[in-house]
Amino acid sequence: MNIVRNLPGPLLIFLGALSLSFGGLIVKSFEGATLWQILFWRSFFFTLTVLAFLIISYRKETLNSFYNSGLPGFFGGIVLSFGFCGYVFAMYNTTVANTNFIISLQILFLAVFGYIFLKEKINTLTITSIILAISGVLLMVGNSLTPGELSGNLAAFSMPICFAVLIMIVRKYPTVDMIPAQFVAGICSCLIGFILSTKIMISPHDIFLGFLAGFFQIGFGFIFITIGARTTPSAVVGIIMLSESVLGPFWAFMFVGERPSIFGLIGGAIILFAVLLQFYALLTKSKKSVSH
Repeated sequence: MNIVRNLPGPLLIFLGALSLSFGGLIVKSFEGATLWQILFWRSFFFTLTVLAFLIISYRKETLNSFYNSGLPGFFGGIVLSFGFCGYVFAMYNTTVANTNFIISLQILFLAVFGYIFLKEKINTLTITSIILAISGVLLMVGNSLTPGELSGNLAAFSMPICFAVLIMIVRKYPTVDMIPAQFVAGICSCLIGFILSTKIMISPHDIFLGFLAGFFQIGFGFIFITIGARTTPSAVVGIIMLSESVLGPFWAFMFVGERPSIFGLIGGAIILFAVLLQFYALLTKSKKSVSH
């Protein structure tokens, strides 16, 4: 485990984004499992992965790690669980490209929430980014003709919103270790999947995919990002995380032949441009603060 912690932060962020980028491909590869069965098995193996990481990291202090995370960690886990549910629902009902592009809006939600809850100023570039992003989203959602795809696009918004709320909690309580919060998120989303499923058992093929999703995709993905973000500037984290939005649709196109619509691609390109514009605003702001 020390080998992982000693890796450069940006490399860990990229490895985490690479792991997360396979989420759409895995969800689209399930053969007979329902949405809620996928959520259950994905969350089940994710919970086991996080628990194993906590035991290896904290050993006899594992239970104390939950106690030390307190209400911020518990509430953060609840919030993240809704993001997990929205992610699976979106991937199940709309294209991988649409879901990944909408998820990349998280930095804009961070700017808005920072303004509302932390009284951080929003500059002209950020306002321009938000307007562009809204235009891209409206183009994507407005051309979702089927009810399922429309609901999937709308559900995808839960992930960047929940992530932004989680970051607000982290910034409010910077000393809180959020790995226990991920365990709470796994338990909650696992319970939601269990309650809403008519039955839990699925084919061995689909259980294996649930294992890949829980252990490799979100298990490694979130752990790598959590560790790497501690030593990597937030603007750099955001830029590296864009690789998930690019690679996710690529895997789906290469291995399951999913082709996003032309409106989805145009809207996604507008969103990515808006996000990059916001990164530029953040970098400009950080350079000014350093010079002063």
